[in-house]
Amino acid sequence: MFNQSDRPRVFGLAPGVDFPAALVQGLQARLEGSPPDAMARVDLIVNTNRMARRLRDIFDNGAPGFLPRVRLVTDLDTLVPGITLPPATSSLRRRLELVQLVSKLITADPTLAPRSSLYALSDSLANLIDEMQGEGVAASAVAELDVSDQSGHWERAQRFLTIAQNYLNQTQGQPDKEARQRQLVKRIIAHWEVKPPANPVILAGSTGSRGTTSMLMQAVAKLPQGAIILPGFDFDLPTKVWAALDQELLSEDHPQYRFGHIMRALDLPRAGIEEWTPTKPPSPDRNALISLSLRPAPVTHAWLTEGPKLKGLETATANLTLVEAPTPRIEALAIALRLRKAVEEGKTAALITPDRMLTRQVTSALDRWDILPDDSAGTPLQLSPPGRFLRHVAALFVRRLDAEALLTLLKHPLTHSDADRNEHQLNTQRLDMQIRRDGLPYVDADGLSRIAAKAADKQSGPADFLAWADWVAATFTAHDGKGDKTLTEWVADHLKLANAVAAGRSKTVDNELWNRKAGQKAQDVMADLAAQAEYGGEMTASDYADLVGALLATGEVRDRDAPHPDIMIWGTLEARVQGADLVIMGGLNDGTWPEAPPPDPWLNRQMRLKVGLLLPERRIGLSAHDYQQAIAAPEVWLTRAIRSDEAETVPSRWLNRLGNLLNGLPKNGGPDAWEAMQARGAKWLDQVRALEAIQRTPAAIRPSPRPPRSARPHGLSVTEIKRLIRDPYAIYAKHTLRLRTVNPLVQSPDAPVRGIVLHEVMERFVKSISADPARLTKERLLEIAAEVLAVEAPWPAARLMWMARIERFADWFIENEKRRQSYSSPVAFEKGARGTHVFADLGFTLTGYADRIDVTNDGDALIYDYKTGTPPSKKEQRVFDKQLLIEAAMVEEGGFKEVGTVSVAHAAFIGLGAKPVEIAAPLDEEPPVEVLRGLHELISKYLDETQGFTARRIVKIEEAAGDYDQLARFGEWDGTTKPTPEDLK
Repeated sequence: MFNQSDRPRVFGLAPGVDFPAALVQGLQARLEGSPPDAMARVDLIVNTNRMARRLRDIFDNGAPGFLPRVRLVTDLDTLVPGITLPPATSSLRRRLELVQLVSKLITADPTLAPRSSLYALSDSLANLIDEMQGEGVAASAVAELDVSDQSGHWERAQRFLTIAQNYLNQTQGQPDKEARQRQLVKRIIAHWEVKPPANPVILAGSTGSRGTTSMLMQAVAKLPQGAIILPGFDFDLPTKVWAALDQELLSEDHPQYRFGHIMRALDLPRAGIEEWTPTKPPSPDRNALISLSLRPAPVTHAWLTEGPKLKGLETATANLTLVEAPTPRIEALAIALRLRKAVEEGKTAALITPDRMLTRQVTSALDRWDILPDDSAGTPLQLSPPGRFLRHVAALFVRRLDAEALLTLLKHPLTHSDADRNEHQLNTQRLDMQIRRDGLPYVDADGLSRIAAKAADKQSGPADFLAWADWVAATFTAHDGKGDKTLTEWVADHLKLANAVAAGRSKTVDNELWNRKAGQKAQDVMADLAAQAEYGGEMTASDYADLVGALLATGEVRDRDAPHPDIMIWGTLEARVQGADLVIMGGLNDGTWPEAPPPDPWLNRQMRLKVGLLLPERRIGLSAHDYQQAIAAPEVWLTRAIRSDEAETVPSRWLNRLGNLLNGLPKNGGPDAWEAMQARGAKWLDQVRALEAIQRTPAAIRPSPRPPRSARPHGLSVTEIKRLIRDPYAIYAKHTLRLRTVNPLVQSPDAPVRGIVLHEVMERFVKSISADPARLTKERLLEIAAEVLAVEAPWPAARLMWMARIERFADWFIENEKRRQSYSSPVAFEKGARGTHVFADLGFTLTGYADRIDVTNDGDALIYDYKTGTPPSKKEQRVFDKQLLIEAAMVEEGGFKEVGTVSVAHAAFIGLGAKPVEIAAPLDEEPPVEVLRGLHELISKYLDETQGFTARRIVKIEEAAGDYDQLARFGEWDGTTKPTPEDLK
């Protein structure tokens, strides 16, 4: 294939050239006239599976013939017959072993790092070991670093690095993937030095960014019939600039730095790099422009000398569009619009970006036109149905089961995924609604049985539902708080529980958990974990759940409907070896493209340089190379969002360079070219605005419905009178429309719950005093409070806070209760103190419950109502909160049977908040007769068909949300809007 040469054989293909197609074209051209089987003797080494598939597609679509032997650079076992190594040690096993070692170190000295950083530190240490093995750096070299001039942090880091050294020393005979790859490459190179292959060996598509790959590339280039083919080689870069790329600290972020490193290693001048084929890039002028814009920082003065020599800037930028969107959402919509047009034009189009949030937004936007892009990244396994399911099941071991966690799992599509799935869904809905009605903060078998029994009472045939509830109780409860276990035990318990939940009551293996691609991938992850679990040692349930989540996060799955064949989403790695008619480079903001180098907890830049490890700028250099290749496509969009969700963004450094270079060349038409790029993008942003334009509809009226008298409420509770005064629409919605608010699934320790608990405490305490006056002590009050809170308040933090609140007002309450007990005795409490009053002429019944009614020695009644918040003032009671005034009037009318018809001498709110206080009702100013007369007048008014139930008529706090605000469409109107009556039939 090649002529004999004493120097290494290195070829390149310019940015923008379709690399796989040009690679095949060059192979066929060089083997033209050779026997047909000559191609079959070519060993072709490529760097990705995607490139290997693309090469096969090109050969399949071409003339009949043989294929070369295509293999991955990471799969070299069959490259040289007889040279192979035992399989590598599982990376998971190494990770688990490192976790154990780091855990012991943190346990011995907790000041080194928090326990929560265990997995992050172990993973970071594993990555460092990978890098050391890939670059051929001995552990001793890192351990022997002089850190005397560094901060104390590096001394602490050395203690962790000692773990890496000891681990590598102990596992020399069991190499992991990186170590095995390097050992295999060394053996192959040693064999070639003695007996070089006679057949062609070509390594194509790699940049040599990792030490082992670079070592292999150099060896292949020196073979008699060997060659390496560099992707995106910048033939426009002058020789003097290549010479300047030898300074690692200054030049490693340049896109061509890795190629310069290989050239220096091979002692090969720039003139020694030949073109693999004469194929020209889509726009040579654009390649020259981009090459100049990316010059290394120390030599950007070349813009002043070489910039004016650039020709054809208008041609170079003619197919470049710059979209500077106000927000990421608008950026995604603009991209989606262009991809949709590409479909209509019959073009292939690819979105290239490292921003996964942007790709999800674009995919979502394309869905409106029923276009599903071919996303090379797929879906993270942890976000797939099996991944989420396994993480939810693992969480059962970690924390006390609450209603939200239970319903989340019960509603998961993989739960009870057998033939009775429909019945399971119906039963889950029934349980859900009952839990919302009655509340179940934390789920145990007894609580679940109690809730299920109430739900079963509403069913005609409850036997099946109760059997299902028993299965739920037996399967989902009592899994937390089991202490430390070995990883082997955790995995076994996890898989057993996951299969039980997925199988349902049938207990068969015929469920959907491990089916389809996502299920199979999840099964592989769990099988690998089970196989390596013996190296995991003991761990807590929380650590195990974190481990499972981290393992699932490393997997990806493509289990979607058939995507559109011409619309692709690529990561930067996939884009290196593929081409499209239209390339959209999205998310061109600093920190996204290029990504900021991740923090290194072990070594700073200078220390890395000393030992020969990769510098953080290497990633930026690789991203710059991806940018240089992608922007050379036939048509290119450059997009960015001016502002993110948090703040304004900074344009990508490469975009900044391109803009600065063009705007600095007015004589060449650079500013005009830049403005034309922006103008083309602005047109698409205008289309987005047109797409998003809405036709405003008139705002909703402030409702004041007027239903017929028969549909109006003919009975209310005393506490609802305040709502009738302040928000009549809420009374209409509740009693006329019969709408009830649905309680949240997660019952929280809010003010209503606190009020219920505190009322129970007070009632029990006062009853105990009636039985034995000696119990009127602070100790007895706190004892009863503790008993009630233990049953009624399952939230540990809330129990402590509420208990502290009771302690604060206990002395005040005891003192005032002694005064009350000195002249009266309690006779009725909330459940027994039920009163009614009938307005016979109106056909209206008023009902109410008093928290407590005492009777004095003179036979007068005293009414008390406990408030956990601030009690209403006397003025507020006169106008709005008439609860005590109405109850007093009902007592004097004989409405409370427990008390009889007696005179009310006193009524008061007992405030048990942060500042305990007793506020009396203004009985003198509002005598019972006047209260009933005013109440009769109010009810008469609202039974009149001409009176509307106005929404939020006189609310106390304008910003406070009401139960029926959404129904009334509050927000489209406010308190200043005039109500609009509406007669209802």
